[in-house]
Amino acid sequence: MDFSELIYQRFSSRNYDQKPVEDKKLKQVLEAARMAPTAANKQPFQLIVIPTETRKQELLRIYDRPWFVEAPYVICACGLPEKGWVRHKYDGKNYTLVDVAIAVDHLTLQAAELGLGTCWIAAFDPEAAREVLSLPEQVVPVAFTPLGYPKDAAGEKQRKPLSELVRYDNW
Repeated sequence: MDFSELIYQRFSSRNYDQKPVEDKKLKQVLEAARMAPTAANKQPFQLIVIPTETRKQELLRIYDRPWFVEAPYVICACGLPEKGWVRHKYDGKNYTLVDVAIAVDHLTLQAAELGLGTCWIAAFDPEAAREVLSLPEQVVPVAFTPLGYPKDAAGEKQRKPLSELVRYDNW
């Protein structure tokens, strides 16, 4: 499948099969995140791979939708702001959140190419995530996604037209 097909076929799955994810595919998905570009190649992120089989109740404290724990894995993408690149010269902007987002995007696209489903989740309880995953203070949970074989299929994507998203030459 070429990249254009992939970006149209990827979707947020909210219904997962219990079929195990092969170790080879899990590694490919994680490798895709590792290869994502990051500011100054700092890679200020960590991925926590959580098998859901024995942790469903704990994980539901983080995000309380039953489908969140249907897949064999949930992955938490964490940022390490102290290790991120900072635009010191101008405004002090720390790019860790951008870097984590790029890594998760690579992860979700690789998963889709392999026939796996994901769903980017930002509406989680960060304090519950800290407790359940024993996160150190300097680690920021940024996003979660289930990882497994989807039972649902992509619907029609609702996206704004380019004319509402793109400007040329200036604002």
